[in-house]
Amino acid sequence: MPYRDYPKRRTPVAVLLRVSMLVAAPFAVAACSPTMQSSDKPVLAAAPAPDPAYVSMYGAINDNGTIIPAVDVSKIDKRNLRQVVDYETDEPVGTVVVDPHARFLYLVMPNGKAMRYGVGVAKAGLEFEGEADISRKAAWPSWTPTQNMIEREPERYAPLAGGVEGGLKNPLGARALYLYQNGEDTLYRIHGTTEPWSIGKSVSSGCIRLFNQDIVDLHSRVPKGSRVVVLDAAQSGKGEIKNEPS
Repeated sequence: MPYRDYPKRRTPVAVLLRVSMLVAAPFAVAACSPTMQSSDKPVLAAAPAPDPAYVSMYGAINDNGTIIPAVDVSKIDKRNLRQVVDYETDEPVGTVVVDPHARFLYLVMPNGKAMRYGVGVAKAGLEFEGEADISRKAAWPSWTPTQNMIEREPERYAPLAGGVEGGLKNPLGARALYLYQNGEDTLYRIHGTTEPWSIGKSVSSGCIRLFNQDIVDLHSRVPKGSRVVVLDAAQSGKGEIKNEPS
């Protein structure tokens, strides 16, 4: 077929508009999408500030010239901080109830209340059991490891067999309450600690330990002769009434 000049076909205007809209569409979508510049960094939410009441409660104490260091409550689980709770018990007001399984110590108060303290408790097999009386109280007590402690961990305790005088480095901390049964020293104590991280844990050689701020508070509330009851596993957690949702 001989070559002929055919008239050039013109693209309809409607088609051109449609093509231009399809080409521009990705850019329109992109313009609506948020972008992060290379210099942008994700913003992390600030940790909530600790409760000022607890900051004050666990602040540094000038104890007749000896400064008890503050506890950084921002690093402590709130459950281990001192607080008044609802508590049902047949024990009379003034009784000290220790729940080693829940890691709490309760001082029974009037009107169905108790002061609750977080505690560090004994390693398995070293726990105190039963009842006792607080027959001695001491501020900044001296301390001597028992013979059993020396036999269990000679490298740790043998160098201290001669005793450690009271002070900030003493394992009994700022105060100690001495537990007796039938007039005899059980060698168990409720005392302070130089290791605040251990509260709420099972780490001690048998004694019940509290933050120094808490043992100072408890020491001031309980007189000599006060009764101490240590709960067993079956009794654990049955006195405190939980008001907050679980």
